[in-house]
Amino acid sequence: MRRLLPVTDPTPVPAPVPGPQSGTAAAHEWSLDELAEAYAYPPPAAGDAPWLRANMVSSLDGAAQHEGRSQAISNQTDMRIFGTLRALADVVVVGAETVRLEGYRPARAREAFAERRAAAGQGPAPAIAVVSASLDLDFSLPLFTAPLVPTLVITGAGAPADRVGAARRAGVEVVIAGDASAVDPARAVRELAALGFRRLLTEGGPRMLGQFVAAGVLDELCLTLSPMLTSGDAQRIVGGPGLAVPERFALASLLEEAGFLFARYLRI
Repeated sequence: MRRLLPVTDPTPVPAPVPGPQSGTAAAHEWSLDELAEAYAYPPPAAGDAPWLRANMVSSLDGAAQHEGRSQAISNQTDMRIFGTLRALADVVVVGAETVRLEGYRPARAREAFAERRAAAGQGPAPAIAVVSASLDLDFSLPLFTAPLVPTLVITGAGAPADRVGAARRAGVEVVIAGDASAVDPARAVRELAALGFRRLLTEGGPRMLGQFVAAGVLDELCLTLSPMLTSGDAQRIVGGPGLAVPERFALASLLEEAGFLFARYLRI
C-alpha cells in the first residue's frame, strides 16, 4: 500500500511542502513528477541563503548501513526518492569515506527531469562535491575523470600540496573551505553558494553530516525509516560529538510504502 499519511501542520515552516496526492490506498507508483513536487526546494528569492538538505536511510534499530553500505536497508521507492532528490539539486555534497565505501560515480542526466532543470536554470545533472581534508582519493576513478559536470573537492588550506596538485591535474575543481586542514562546514556551504550552487544535497556519511548539524547549517532532513533490524555496531545517520542542546526539527511530510516511512523534516 502506498499512502500519504496525515501530518499536523508544523509551526513555523519556511516553505510549503506538498506531497503526492495518493489518497489512502493508491494502487499506482508515485510518478517522478509527483515526487519532484513533494520534495521541491523552497522557491528561490533574491538574497536567499543556500538550502542544505540531507538524505539518509536508517533501520529500525538506528543503523545507517549494513556491512558498510546503505543499499541493504533500502528499497525501490527509496531509490526513486534518492534519484529525485539528486535530480532537484545543484550539487551533491558527500564525504570521502562514503565515496570510497559506496563506490560513487558521476551523477547522470535524466531525461525525466531535463525540462524541470532547464526551467530552474540548472545544468543537465548535479555536480558532486567531495569533502576531504587529506584528499586521499583515487583521481583516476570515473567520478573524477568522466563526469558530465566537473567534480569538486572541498578541503582546507592545509591540505597536502601534492594531493591538491593531483586533483587539479585530473581536472577537479578544488574549493578551499577552511584555514587549516579541516573543512569548516558553514564556510563550505558559503563557498558552494558563491559558485552558484544554492540547492545543496548531502548524502553523508554520518561523520560529515554530524559536522553540518553541529555547525547549524542543515535546513532539512529527508529520512527513510526502513522496517528492518540489523543489530551490530553500524553507524547512526549522524556521527560525531553530541550537541549541547538537541535541535528540534518539524515533521513536514510523511509517505508510507510497504512498511517503509519516507519523512521530511524542516529546521524550526
